[in-house]
Amino acid sequence: MELNKTLVKIQELLDQRSWSLYKLAKESGIPYSSLNSLFQKNNQPTISTLEKLCDGFHITMSEFFADNTPFRKDTYDITKEELEIINRIRSLNKRDHRLITDFLNLLGKE
Repeated sequence: MELNKTLVKIQELLDQRSWSLYKLAKESGIPYSSLNSLFQKNNQPTISTLEKLCDGFHITMSEFFADNTPFRKDTYDITKEELEIINRIRSLNKRDHRLITDFLNLLGKE
């Protein structure tokens, strides 16, 4: 049985973070049995469930549905604000990226 697109995306996020469904259940506050049932029955999560899942992954719903969302294994434990900064930096051209990097390096020096 092929998973629906939403479940495929959830599985991709789990794989990228090396998380189990149990870990996602803890992070999102959704019972493990409910998550497991979603996958076993190939059900679409409700909007409220999807919001909780996104909170568990520390992403927004729009990031979840974006095709080019830069999910990375090491972003699961940062805040939404930090992720927004990372995404903004990634969207800069090389010159501006270098300027921001240089600026941040200066801030760290005493």
